[in-house]
Amino acid sequence: MGLRKTKLRVGPALRLTIILVKPFLLLVTKRDWRGEENLHLDDGGIVLAANHMSWLDPLLISHVLVNNGRPPRFLAKEAIFRVPFIGWIVTDAGQIRVYRESADAAKSIRDAVTAVESGECVIVYPEGTLTRDPDLWPMSAKSGAVRIALMSGRPLIPLAHWGAQRIMRPYKKELRIIPRKRIEIRIGAPIDLSDLPAGDLSPETMRIGTERLMDAITALLAEIRGEQPPTQRFVWKRTSKGEQ
Repeated sequence: MGLRKTKLRVGPALRLTIILVKPFLLLVTKRDWRGEENLHLDDGGIVLAANHMSWLDPLLISHVLVNNGRPPRFLAKEAIFRVPFIGWIVTDAGQIRVYRESADAAKSIRDAVTAVESGECVIVYPEGTLTRDPDLWPMSAKSGAVRIALMSGRPLIPLAHWGAQRIMRPYKKELRIIPRKRIEIRIGAPIDLSDLPAGDLSPETMRIGTERLMDAITALLAEIRGEQPPTQRFVWKRTSKGEQ
C-alpha cells in the first residue's frame, strides 16, 4: 500500500498504518481490482459507497484507495475516537465522527459534505452495519451517501467487494489467513442523480437515489459472484431494545 502524490493532508497516523498494514495485506490476499479509473474522473472530492460484510472491510477498501492516491475518509462511530491509541489513529487520519441517535447526528453529514467539497474521498457504508443477509447480499440502506452527494454536488461512486468474509466472517473475531484469500473489488461509474430536483432532500428523493445506489452495488457484487441477487433486499432494523 503506497501513496501517490496528493494535495490532501496525510498525517503520521495514516502513514504509520500503511507501513504496518501493507505487508500483512500483501501476504494474506490475492487482489483483483477493476474500475479504478472511476476514482480519477477529476481531481475533486467523491463519495464512495460500498457493501459491508466484515470488520476487515475498511482495510481492504483503504488498500485500493491509497494505491490510487485517494486517502480514505471513513464515517466512523464516535465511540471509536475515545479508544486509546485507536482514537489517535482515526483522528489523525481525518476520519469523520458519526453521532448516532443524538442531537449531533446531522453534524456527521455536514462534516462529510465539507470533506468532499475539500477534495476528499469519503467512504460510506449505506447499510449502516455489517449485512445481516444470510447470503451476504447488500441489505436495505440509509440515505446518507445520497444526501452527501447531493449536498456537495460531487460524484457518488458504487463499490462492491467480495472475499473479506473468507478472512474474517461477519461478526466474528478471527483471522483465517491460510491459504491466501482472493479479494475482488469492482468500482462502478458514478450514479446518475441528474434528474433529481436540485436542492431537494425530501424522503422521496432520498429513496429514489438510495435505490439506484444499492441496485448498482448489488449489480457489481452479482458480477463478481456470478450469481443472481435476491429480488428483494433484506431489511434489518435497529431498535432501542436491541437488534431486530
